[in-house]
Amino acid sequence: MVKPLTFKGDKKSRKRKAPRSPERADPDSTIVASNSSEVVKNEQQEDDTWVNAEAASDLRGPVIFVLPSPKPSCIACDVNGTVFASELENIVDEDPSTAEPHDVRQVWIANSIAATGEISFKGHHGRYLSTDKIGVLSANREAISPEESFLCVASPDTNGLFSVQTVREKFLTTTSDEKHVGIRGDADAISFNTTMRIRMQARFKPKLRAHKEQRLKERISRKELEDTVGRRLEDDEVRTLKKSRMKGDFHEAILDVRVKGKHDKYT
Repeated sequence: MVKPLTFKGDKKSRKRKAPRSPERADPDSTIVASNSSEVVKNEQQEDDTWVNAEAASDLRGPVIFVLPSPKPSCIACDVNGTVFASELENIVDEDPSTAEPHDVRQVWIANSIAATGEISFKGHHGRYLSTDKIGVLSANREAISPEESFLCVASPDTNGLFSVQTVREKFLTTTSDEKHVGIRGDADAISFNTTMRIRMQARFKPKLRAHKEQRLKERISRKELEDTVGRRLEDDEVRTLKKSRMKGDFHEAILDVRVKGKHDKYT
């Protein structure tokens, strides 16, 4: 389920926390595992920062298409399905790699289409980005057909740039003059005007998700470990258990420490 979008300047509401129950020592190591997974889930849900997509496989969840236009702009659509170029306001020094949306009309939800390598983009009003046979873009259809399927081709020269190909093997391209920026889907070949940056929410990027989960695994406290084992731990035992969480043999290490504790008691 996609979390409601927030934009810079919005006030964040704080959820009231339920009173914590008194902590009790529990030797079952599944408690630590469940607590850690809950922390991972909560932190990922709270991460609403935007980053550059680096590969087509990254594209999932909310995205924006940053166009190569004179003034920073992106692809947007209104409730009638009209697709247009919308000027970006949340951007630092006109650097496209810092762009974030300020309007829900600028945001599309990316979903991969199984077994095709293609991606669909759903607008804020629940309809899909589409191109017709002459390259006109719209967002009026509620179901996915070949015209709502796109292939995102990563630039071989610049990391984070893509050309978006339609079912007719044409490319989305930016048209611009001094007064107007437009977007069409009828370019025959990749060029500067067909190359755009795709920004996405960090919590959906697989590489960042894996890195964050790894860091959270390392962040277990001494008290949690002692509650799991059921006794006070020596410094070397704490280090051993933390390493075992990273290596994936945490449960075996817990058993070893418990057995060692029983032996020490009767020597």
